[in-house]
Amino acid sequence: MRGGDAEMSQAHALLRQWPADPRDALPLALWDSAAVEAATGGRASHAFQASGVEMDSRDVRPGDLFVALKGEAMDGHKFLPQAFAKGAIAAITDRPVDFPHVLVEDTGKALEALAHAARTRSQAVRIAVTGSVGKTGVKEAIFNALDRSSRGGAHRSVRSYNNHVGVPLSLARLPARARFGVFEMGMNHAGEIAPLAGHVRPHVALVTTIAPAHIENLGSMEAIADEKAQIFSGLEEGGTAIIPADSEYTQRMADHARRLGVKVVTFGRSKDADVRLLDAIPVANGGSLVTADLGDARVCYSIAEPGEHWIANSLGVMAAVRAAGGDLAAAGLALAEMGGLKGRGARAQIAAAGGKALLIDESYNANPASMRATLKALGQTPAHRRIAVLGSMKELGDFAPRFHAQLCEPIAEAGIDHAILVGDEMRALAAELGRRSANSLGFAPSFAHCDSPAEAIEALEQFGLTHGDAVLVKGSNSVGLGSLVSHFTQAHG
Repeated sequence: MRGGDAEMSQAHALLRQWPADPRDALPLALWDSAAVEAATGGRASHAFQASGVEMDSRDVRPGDLFVALKGEAMDGHKFLPQAFAKGAIAAITDRPVDFPHVLVEDTGKALEALAHAARTRSQAVRIAVTGSVGKTGVKEAIFNALDRSSRGGAHRSVRSYNNHVGVPLSLARLPARARFGVFEMGMNHAGEIAPLAGHVRPHVALVTTIAPAHIENLGSMEAIADEKAQIFSGLEEGGTAIIPADSEYTQRMADHARRLGVKVVTFGRSKDADVRLLDAIPVANGGSLVTADLGDARVCYSIAEPGEHWIANSLGVMAAVRAAGGDLAAAGLALAEMGGLKGRGARAQIAAAGGKALLIDESYNANPASMRATLKALGQTPAHRRIAVLGSMKELGDFAPRFHAQLCEPIAEAGIDHAILVGDEMRALAAELGRRSANSLGFAPSFAHCDSPAEAIEALEQFGLTHGDAVLVKGSNSVGLGSLVSHFTQAHG
């Protein structure tokens, strides 16, 4: 036999020995018309294969299945022409239309049915993430770790699709061949987390932390902890609940989980934590070098994201990856390479007198805990001057004046040189800073109060940025400080 023939024969033999994977028999298309009919009980007008699922006509990509959802103020059926103009292959509708469609009685229930069918057909390990602070970043870190180790076999919620529509949509997008699925879950009111967990039925459920976000609607910190712990109600038999060990509500959440008969894993600095911080050393890029004890092993890894809150987040990521059967080394690499997300820690160099200034974009969300954490991180950031543009924290109800005024302390501890306060709720902080400045009670920065992002842009430009300044922009999304970020990064970057 010639050498080339022998090599070919050997190659064929090796191919025959390639391990079989049951997933190889699953369809490559995300959905076809027959599968959608079976899942929803609807009737398809045409045969089709869809590569994605979308509910917003503006975001449709070629090959998507468009779900024409009906809300109180909007009806997706009105946007069918736009969806098909952008390449939708078919739509789920509650009425006959002049486009390829699957006719159902209720499009919202059809989306949930599609989500449940996606969950049932998939063998993916499902991880659910909630918490008052950090859930989107932690979700992304877990996804990056599992996607790396599974060579692209992980799926996750995009953006902040974490509510009663976003979670079923994210689940309906779960490919049959996926090995992992990571889903974010949020809430504004009591009773919202349990249905989301019921859709996903996770194998692993993680609570990042408990803080007074949405306390206006929940009424107390205990009620927030109880609501977040409802994520454990959806856990599959033998599932794992992952809980922060350094919270005063740790035992309360653990009791919720243990009553359901699931395994409890804690993470944090506490000596009793199952995933315990041993050491954290600041590194040159603003991140940290972390050493953690997992009980039967120790791991050392780097975190690119700055701030002590990311040290705690990383321990939760490691706990979740391990519980899901992932690779801890891949998790370490993912944390080392992860950059800030838009509105959640993204950093940009912007034009300033004499050179460049650093802008830290935390404009998507804010509550008292996340404000303190990001102000502390700003205080640890090397800078010529530190400037904080702080928008109102929403959904704090009667607690709002106190929580806003209490930001005086972290502002002083961070050594903020100038603060621009935006929104009506920030008047309480402006008043407190004014009193401290007038009475010379400790450190008080210069500050300005603005009613709108437009005024804040003008105030920051009037203050003037110089080379080496660091600017933190943080507030609740509804304040609109994203427009300030865009102004300085796009027009002056």
